[in-house]
Amino acid sequence: MRKNFRMLLCYDGTRYRGWQRLGSGENTIQAKLESVISKMLGAETAVIGSGRTDAGVHARGQVANFHADTDMTAAQVLAYLRRYLPEDIGILSVDEAPERFHSRLNAVKKTYEYRIRNDEAPCVFERKYVWRMAEPLDLAAMRKAASLLVGTHDFRAFSANKRTKKSTVRTLEEISIERVGSEVRLRFTADGFLYRMVRILTGTLVEIGTGKRAADSVLTAPERDSVVAPACGLCLMEVRYE
Repeated sequence: MRKNFRMLLCYDGTRYRGWQRLGSGENTIQAKLESVISKMLGAETAVIGSGRTDAGVHARGQVANFHADTDMTAAQVLAYLRRYLPEDIGILSVDEAPERFHSRLNAVKKTYEYRIRNDEAPCVFERKYVWRMAEPLDLAAMRKAASLLVGTHDFRAFSANKRTKKSTVRTLEEISIERVGSEVRLRFTADGFLYRMVRILTGTLVEIGTGKRAADSVLTAPERDSVVAPACGLCLMEVRYE
């Protein structure tokens, strides 16, 4: 019986070269999932993700799907994947989706969170998941700049692939910036993101927070230098569908 299985998963991206399969034997999230699922089904199986996370980026709410001719139930698939996947890839749920469901094409919104450890104290246990920065950050200036970024704009200057021929117009629905103890956390929600867009947005806002750039210039600087925040602080939190 032909089925379309939808997975909600989380992963620690520290030791992986990102989501996307790069070739045979490459250590990526997609390749690891496809290897285990193909063994489960006894046939080569492609896994579709909602988007590509970079090397070192984490996820708490990635969505993926795969088609299979099988009598296995969603519960059986979930149990198998939880047994055979490595500990740094976790399957939160599996269900049967409509045949035409596509994790990437049907996604309407995504939310990413970026964590900055903003003090001088040692960061032994969280060092793989935050950007360590001791320099004080002016959150008011960062929020002012963020308010200018919200809306529909051409974000080509905030992409690491400026030569793309595809549209670079995106709608940023919300950027929130808050301090939680010793951390500054930035959340970005949009209808889609360009290559490394969140990391470049974060790097730009940090430049503003440290006084290296004026808040009101955030959208006006043409072909601005790409300040890319480290991958370790970034996490895909949620993917939403209609």
